[in-house]
Amino acid sequence: MSELIVALDVQTREEAVAKVKAIGDAVDFYKIGLELYTAEGPDVVKAVKDLGKRIFLDLKFHDIPRTVERAVKSGGKLGVDLMTIHSVGGKAMIRAAHEAAAEFGASAPRILAVTVLTSLDRSDLEDVGITGREPADQVMAMAKFAIDHGADGLVCSPREVGSLSRTLKAGTLFVTPGVRPRGADVGDQKRVATPADAVRDGATHLVVGRPILAAEDPVSAARQIRAEMESVN
Repeated sequence: MSELIVALDVQTREEAVAKVKAIGDAVDFYKIGLELYTAEGPDVVKAVKDLGKRIFLDLKFHDIPRTVERAVKSGGKLGVDLMTIHSVGGKAMIRAAHEAAAEFGASAPRILAVTVLTSLDRSDLEDVGITGREPADQVMAMAKFAIDHGADGLVCSPREVGSLSRTLKAGTLFVTPGVRPRGADVGDQKRVATPADAVRDGATHLVVGRPILAAEDPVSAARQIRAEMESVN
């Protein structure tokens, strides 16, 4: 059964706690990213966990292996469930993250590799020197590399999750941002799909932010998305 993760794209701990309380039992998994974590640090993770929620800590680590190893251990001590690293950090960095997480045993955070950000298209890749490749081709190459060297799963566009789920080994997690209900504003995401499309193609976790947080009735919005997901499952 695919799971819904709500992105807490807010600026303060108080806002985050208020949003989580307002949504209540409609959602039990939340993403804390760079904006919120930089503003509030580990305290916001603890505050959301104290409300009985699971945490996807999306900080996209990309550094030397030893630094990433220590960062993953810090996340593990906070009790987070998912953490992100950049696949371009290299195999030693990916392995260091995997080994650091494994030290937590049954409660180990799962390590997700980021391949190509969902805000990027072909012209963006060309800007950074990756020429002659569509985003989907680059995603596939980096995804195979990351999974082969110890990542538990991937953060990937729902437009690529189908080919990835058919190609990579069973048990791989596919966490997909860029999910928008039909008719919703796509914002700064360039490669999007509906919840049903993403689940049908093999997504294990869907990350949704504004369509829930900015809705007049966030509880109803979350439940509608979950109902669409469950209709495919």
